[in-house]
Amino acid sequence: MKAVVMAGGFGTRIQPLTNSRPKPMLPIINKPMMEHTMMTLRDLGIKEFIVLLYFKPQIIKDYFGDGSDFGIKITYVVPDEDFGTAGAVKLAEDLIGDENFIIISGDLVTDFDFQKIFDYHKEKNAKLSITLTSVENPLEFGVVIANAEGRIEKFLEKPSWGEVFSDTINTGIYIIEPEILKYIPKNENYDFGKDLFPRLMKEGVELIAGNAEGYWRDVGNPESYRDVYEDILTGKVNIKIPGKKVVFPDGVLYSEVPYEFDKSIEIIGTVVLGKNVKLSKGVKLSNVVLGDNVSIGLNSKIRNTVIWNDVEVGKNAMLDACVICNNNLIGKNVTVKAGLILAEGCEIGQLVTVEKDVTIWADKIIEDASIVSNSLILGSKYKNSIFENGMVVGHSNVELSCEMVTKLAEAFGAQLPVGSTVLVSRDYHKNSRMLKRAFLGGLLSAGVNVIDYKDLPTAVLRHSLFIHDNYTAGVYFCQKLEDASSTVLTFYNHEALRINNDISKKIEKAFFKDAFRRVDYSKIGKIYESDQVKEYQMYKDAVKNLLNSHQFKCVGCRIAVDMMHGMATELFPEVLNEMGVDNIMFNAYADESSLENINKLIKRSTEDMGAVIKALKLNAGFMIYPYGQRLDIVCDDGIPLGKQGSLYAVLTLLNMQAKKEGIKKNVFLPTWAADIVYFDSLNISRGQYANFTSKQLKQYDLIATGEGNFTFIEFSTHRDSMYATLKILEMMISLDVTLSKVIASMPKFYYQSSEIKCPQALKGKMMRMFLEDAHGKESSTLDGVKIWLDTNDWILMIPDQYNDHLNIYIQAESTEKGEKILADYSEKISEWSKL
Repeated sequence: MKAVVMAGGFGTRIQPLTNSRPKPMLPIINKPMMEHTMMTLRDLGIKEFIVLLYFKPQIIKDYFGDGSDFGIKITYVVPDEDFGTAGAVKLAEDLIGDENFIIISGDLVTDFDFQKIFDYHKEKNAKLSITLTSVENPLEFGVVIANAEGRIEKFLEKPSWGEVFSDTINTGIYIIEPEILKYIPKNENYDFGKDLFPRLMKEGVELIAGNAEGYWRDVGNPESYRDVYEDILTGKVNIKIPGKKVVFPDGVLYSEVPYEFDKSIEIIGTVVLGKNVKLSKGVKLSNVVLGDNVSIGLNSKIRNTVIWNDVEVGKNAMLDACVICNNNLIGKNVTVKAGLILAEGCEIGQLVTVEKDVTIWADKIIEDASIVSNSLILGSKYKNSIFENGMVVGHSNVELSCEMVTKLAEAFGAQLPVGSTVLVSRDYHKNSRMLKRAFLGGLLSAGVNVIDYKDLPTAVLRHSLFIHDNYTAGVYFCQKLEDASSTVLTFYNHEALRINNDISKKIEKAFFKDAFRRVDYSKIGKIYESDQVKEYQMYKDAVKNLLNSHQFKCVGCRIAVDMMHGMATELFPEVLNEMGVDNIMFNAYADESSLENINKLIKRSTEDMGAVIKALKLNAGFMIYPYGQRLDIVCDDGIPLGKQGSLYAVLTLLNMQAKKEGIKKNVFLPTWAADIVYFDSLNISRGQYANFTSKQLKQYDLIATGEGNFTFIEFSTHRDSMYATLKILEMMISLDVTLSKVIASMPKFYYQSSEIKCPQALKGKMMRMFLEDAHGKESSTLDGVKIWLDTNDWILMIPDQYNDHLNIYIQAESTEKGEKILADYSEKISEWSKL
């Protein structure tokens, strides 16, 4: 028999414990939850495991590897989209082969006798058997009724209380014969409870149920996680606690390494210690589990609490019924009442009091002597930073709640004059609509008028803001491309540029101090709704007038354009047609589900675009990303240029155009952009890509990032992939050159960007170590640390401003040299972090 472990869930309901790890990797007695079940099955003779992944798969892969360290063989299956529970198992059909197999969830805790479950399946000669148990609240599970012979007669997935017909539920533990897999369609979203089981019952396939005795709990939320520990430590669960058992007068201690503690330390109930735990004099532990590298200060008292790894608790702390995640610092004289959930990376100052049932999300800083009575789920820093480069990013309806967004709008409005006008628009996602509506109320309260553009491309909002002097600012709401559960609010100044750090800090200061301006009722702002016709027409006229002044003619040229289900689908096809550009259009319609997996969309779009361009001999292909700021280019031979290829193609075209006109053109690139090619008709400046003013930008003809963003200043001072598409096409036509010829003229070289994990506390150290390493070499500290290792070979390290990693950029004359630089410095960073 083989085992299939379902380990792909997002763990949304158990946030913030799953902030940086999938739910099956949450520690239970200092080992991942799924490890306990897997080792139980291993001990019964199952040696081959198929683990189905989806959310943060690399964390599970890195921990378990190929399974050899655990005495098993593991094969991983990672679907490129959510196929549902049964659909995911279907992907593993070839790996399962012709043996029967057990399916089990990776996020449950149980002491069921699996041998009895196997024997029951065999005794019943079942094709599919479902393990049942009784629970007090069956609403989150599939409710089942079976007859005396064990045959299931009725099944209902996740009922309401009005639909509940039993407290006997489906535990998600199945034993299945391989022929059942033929009933599951391939590459479709298909669920066991909602789809497969009803189909099998309809077609007369017997589903056999067996009631199991023992403990079973689906760890679905932080409360159930805490309850599991209470059950384990009070002996309600028959689970193997690792380590040597040492008996104390009032309790027992388990630890895998020996400890010798001061006699003043008290152990009450069941206490489990990880490695490198330090307990100071007078510490009292009652029903506590401590992970690795935990330090507890003098006279601290902790009970009914779970502490993960790398946590320091100061002296005289009192913690009750807490879950403390990794990398937390808790100061001295802190009092925490029952129920705290403390996510990773927080700093709790001294003399802080945390009231009952508070949840504090990741990376918060709680100042000394604070009294925390409400859950802190805002942004990335508490009393530190809300904005990231003029944007606010957070989980929709969690970090970015309507309450928080209204308050943010009030803080923003307080920085603007009474009676000023702000442009507001959004994408078509329902989260954006909800949060935008909450935001409008906050602006009105501050006496600020709003022109509501509703759903509109960000390029059109910025263009309207750019050309009208009477508009003070703009705000755009959209779904985060890399994370469908998050929303991005982008704030623009009167020049249609993202607000700078100074303005961001003023808004944050007003936010945290509740320094709002709530005006008299007679001065409350007004909302003016736009039907978008005027804004669309102004944008189209501006594009056409500028290009027509250049005698733009697209005679005989044909291109492919992928709108990628973005906001410009109602605008850009019209612009192309009115400009006489013969085009083949892809994905020119709204589709929220496709945008939930942007990587799959990019892969499919690139393949489709390349095939069509090659087959129909088109001049080029352009992929307009959903919010109109990033552009990917596909060559006339059907090959995508990539970010660096696109940048160098545009620079080459601009260089050729400047040479043709007999002038020099000015270009700005960030420090991380490749510089191995010399362009004789371009003056290229490189620097930090942040906090520009419109006046500064107007010095240049082109501003690009190397990330698919192009700003042609002749049209605007902000990114616009629609205009960039037409400008690139114009240069190709006027120069009578194909992209394939442009690419062929470029030298081959190595360029790579990567991220290396690094906690905030080590970033300063990494800067210092890089600077020391730069001694005797050509280097620059304009943005991060850049070290030249040869004439054209360099490495640039920029610590990420907001996240726990270092951004590494490497350029080299050859792949061999580039990969050696990457390997050498990866090793150096690893060694430096240990010093």
